[in-house]
Amino acid sequence: MAAHFGRLRKGAASTAVAAAAVAALSASQAPGVATDSLGRQASGAQPSADASSSGQGGGDGAATGNSPYYTDLPPLKSPNPSPSSTIGTPVSVGEAEAGIPATVLDAYKRAESSLREAKPGCNLPWQLLAAIGKVESGQARGGRVDANGTTYSPILGPKLDGNGFALIADTDHGAFDGDSAYDRAVGPMQFIPSTWAWAGRDGNGDGKKDPNNVYDAALAAGHYLCRSDRDLSVQAQMNAAILSYNNSTAYLNTVLSWLEYYRKGTHEVPDGTGTLPSHSSGDTSPSPSGAGPSPSAPSTPGSKPSGTPKPGNGGSTGPGTGPTAPATPSTPPPTPTETVDHLEDAGSGKLTATAGQDFGTKVAVRTETKAGKAVAKVRVRFLIVGDTDSTFAGGESVATVVTDSKGTATAPALAAGEKTGTFTVRATVVGRTLSGLDYAATVTARQADALTRTGDTELTCVPGGEFAGQVQLKATYKGAAAGKVAATATLVKSADDATVNDKGPYFKDADGKTVRTLTDLTTAADGTLQLPKLYADDTTGTFLLRITTTGGATLTVELTVAPAAPATPSDPATPSSSATPSAPSSSSAPSSSSAPSGSATP
Repeated sequence: MAAHFGRLRKGAASTAVAAAAVAALSASQAPGVATDSLGRQASGAQPSADASSSGQGGGDGAATGNSPYYTDLPPLKSPNPSPSSTIGTPVSVGEAEAGIPATVLDAYKRAESSLREAKPGCNLPWQLLAAIGKVESGQARGGRVDANGTTYSPILGPKLDGNGFALIADTDHGAFDGDSAYDRAVGPMQFIPSTWAWAGRDGNGDGKKDPNNVYDAALAAGHYLCRSDRDLSVQAQMNAAILSYNNSTAYLNTVLSWLEYYRKGTHEVPDGTGTLPSHSSGDTSPSPSGAGPSPSAPSTPGSKPSGTPKPGNGGSTGPGTGPTAPATPSTPPPTPTETVDHLEDAGSGKLTATAGQDFGTKVAVRTETKAGKAVAKVRVRFLIVGDTDSTFAGGESVATVVTDSKGTATAPALAAGEKTGTFTVRATVVGRTLSGLDYAATVTARQADALTRTGDTELTCVPGGEFAGQVQLKATYKGAAAGKVAATATLVKSADDATVNDKGPYFKDADGKTVRTLTDLTTAADGTLQLPKLYADDTTGTFLLRITTTGGATLTVELTVAPAAPATPSDPATPSSSATPSAPSSSSAPSSSSAPSGSATP
């Protein structure tokens, strides 16, 4: 997608983002969410069903793996643009912050438009994507992207090696993040590879799902936020969605602040000219003003952990207290997730369905300890793997379910698509590197068990002519209309010989050539099927057309080619009595009186 370069419009400073609102957000730490001294979700709080669990590998439960992010808050000056500005006019800090690079802004708006059609009930505002893009990558490093929306160099987070960050071992063999030992957040929206594997989307239509492409990343972020039938116009559900992206209440407040700022107005700036943030949640020292992440170093906020403990940030000493003996850390009890040793099947049935229908059974698994004890309150992820258009209810290819009191998690109902064949439903434990369970699911083709002819036109033709009527059929399955069923029509040699006849009636292809087998037929939604026109060569006789469908339905139709009957000549007209010459009547014979009267005899 080519960048759309617009004029840099000067913003008016008449309206400001309320400082009290930002302060209230920071003070409240979001409604109903308990936090620890680091601003993280406190133990036991459940703001989101998709937020990560604590413990090693817990970052896998969030899109970013809870990687660091930019903490800069929006300025208090209103971002409302002034229509009278011109290019080159100096802009204030507030106006510059409101500018979003052209291609990046287009990606956000295109993702909103796509979600409006795919998931209208989600009510995703593009400004939310812009807010997340701001805190995750500074709008793709100020819009340093090419015309297709791909960053000029990868945007990579720090290694999630447990050293100041979550511990997430490599899941993509370095395919996305270039690291074969540990995962790293990737791209403008900072997806970790294990999340991108199922959440990735192709947003620019190039046939690829690239986390470094802002169109792909923005669309993937939109679908991620809209999971679980969320309605983002409801504040509590929006909060849950943001927390599922990065499980930190401080992160939530930062994103909400930028969301409010962008909602008050923004404008487009040329790619590469966006304002870059300078403060990171993972680094106490700000980067130089205007400097983006260096391509040679981890290029996202928080490329290194804080070096010196600070008061209120988990440090063991405060100002003036002097060195003290390190306190013996207490070992916290393991979380339910950490006690899981393996997954067991919980009575899943055979997964088979006809195309377009729902599967009759669901996948169910049980989380167990090494001793075989069930573990409750553990998140299990179900992922559809393979070349299929089958989905879980709601149209998603992934679903996360919390185990019940018996340790059981049951996946949502599966709906078969139109693609036939086998795919896999994979169950894994979120936040644990354990072997998953794979279930084979099979989609079979739609079927018909009966075919009947619906038209009654006599199928006859003269040699070299065109049949006046077309063959019309209806397919049914168990008495109901069988729509979208594949069918084949063949002109066979005889009732006992199904090979293709080389003479007699025929169809025509798109080029007008003779064909006597049609293999790309499909019944309509109501089960009906009308065959193309039939033609005849110079061979006379009775011929057979055989139609078969998936499922075994068969119908044979007779076709007759015969010369036109000769016209019956009419008999010569019998002469009528009036036309018959009549013998001279006696009256017409000369009479004696006809002689001249009075004539003398000589």
